[in-house]
Amino acid sequence: MKKLLMLVMGFMILTQSAPSAPLAATPDYEKYGKIAITVVQADYPGDDVTDYQYKGRKNLGNKQVEDDFVFVVVENGKEFNVIVTVQHDLENKKLLSLKVMEQKRK
Repeated sequence: MKKLLMLVMGFMILTQSAPSAPLAATPDYEKYGKIAITVVQADYPGDDVTDYQYKGRKNLGNKQVEDDFVFVVVENGKEFNVIVTVQHDLENKKLLSLKVMEQKRK
């Protein structure tokens, strides 16, 4: 977990320190989708991540939102979903929390 936290923090520093150019076509959740991808790849090294989908946003109030991402992971020939929930602040663009949950397929 400590290694994962350091990986996420390093990624956040890199993405926040890069010069930002206005990208009208880039959705605001893309930054957190990249963080979610990094976390899933770190949690499942050597396993195939075969699909990724943005599932939507919930408004939490006070300019805070929750974005959900679903990944399909294949581990030892078994396929299952990994759901990543990211809460962040739209005003200051800071990550508030990140939750990873496995969802076994039937």
